[in-house]
Amino acid sequence: MPSIAYEVVTATNETPDVKRIVMKPIAPIPVVWWAGAHVRVTLPDGGDRAYSLARLPSLKAGHLAVGVLREPESKGGSAYMHSLEQGDWLRVSTPANHFELGEHDAPCVLIAGGIGITPILSMAADLIRVGRDFEVHYAGRTEGALAFVPEMQEICGDRLHLHYDDQPSCMELRAILEAVSADAHVYFCGPSGMVNAIIALTEELGRDDERVHYEVFAANADISGNTSFDIQIHSTGQIVHVPSNKTIIQAMEEAGLDPLYDCQRGDCGVCQCKVHEGEPDHHDVVLSKRERALNNKMQICVSRSKTPKLLIDI
Repeated sequence: MPSIAYEVVTATNETPDVKRIVMKPIAPIPVVWWAGAHVRVTLPDGGDRAYSLARLPSLKAGHLAVGVLREPESKGGSAYMHSLEQGDWLRVSTPANHFELGEHDAPCVLIAGGIGITPILSMAADLIRVGRDFEVHYAGRTEGALAFVPEMQEICGDRLHLHYDDQPSCMELRAILEAVSADAHVYFCGPSGMVNAIIALTEELGRDDERVHYEVFAANADISGNTSFDIQIHSTGQIVHVPSNKTIIQAMEEAGLDPLYDCQRGDCGVCQCKVHEGEPDHHDVVLSKRERALNNKMQICVSRSKTPKLLIDI
């Protein structure tokens, strides 16, 4: 993905585990993006990581802001981002968006867990700007673990509801979702456990899939139970071995293939492939239960195989 050089304007600690990074392009250029957008930052090893953009009230025109969670088992992304200081340069892609606010007048319920607040903050800012009805529920383990709270309070006022796991104000997802009107849209972002719980509740409560929107901020996956398998490309017959410690995408790239992908978390749908033979082991949050049961498509960034071989299209 094309990228340009940015300079770090400020790099400050929001919480002990979250760093706020504000940056500006080295050569001033117009940057247009909508709530839910993300950029990909190039890492020193040539890889990259995606970070959602935060529309902070104090952000200057042309500047971008992200919040980065420090991951104890970081593979390089969060460690690199937390090492940045004012004046450092980095390469950043143009913004992309797989988590957009819909163009509708229905009320919105925004739910964020932990660092999932970054796209939710931007959504709240955009909803305020156009005068739409919404409320926000923002949850964390403890009061000191929540980033961007002053900005959220400035943007949302009494529309903001803060929830702490160690206090009586802990978030009751069922109660929140049961109170949501039938015409409302629900947008949520956070750890996979929270996202999966909300998805299950919205299905149980019979909410329209078209009014349920989400993005996952997943920690590094546990690979201890993974097994190896083969994939075969339907159009060419090429067989690629996928070891237990690599994803399908990683194995494909090492074999000289160029699969299309973006989030690498299983929530954007960009890498979705058709499955002709074999049984996928689904780990995404894109497909519904019915779609998973059909076993005719999969997200190759996170999903694996229950059978020794998969025959797929790319």
